[in-house]
Amino acid sequence: MSANIVYAILVTSLATFLSRFLGVVSSQGIKEKSKLFRWFNCLAYATLAALIARTIIFPAGVLVDSTYFSRLIVVLLSLFVFFISKKNYIYPTIFSAICMAIINNYI
Repeated sequence: MSANIVYAILVTSLATFLSRFLGVVSSQGIKEKSKLFRWFNCLAYATLAALIARTIIFPAGVLVDSTYFSRLIVVLLSLFVFFISKKNYIYPTIFSAICMAIINNYI
């Protein structure tokens, strides 16, 4: 059984690193201002927005115990921190975890 786990890790690692390597090799010819690149960029942001909305509207795991109102408040406050911190991703991420813990445990 342990040999199967090692094979699974090797195959998934190979697939991950191969796709990254091919991305690096093929990215040399891509222009950042091209319409195709901008379309993929928009697609990535739309997917991220959909995942965040899904997490807020249909939570799973520990978030099921929180209310819609508390999740909405945390998102709005985190967006505020995001724009105040000059679009830094680390501060709102840490802030949202702390804020959600405080709201769910003490309020």
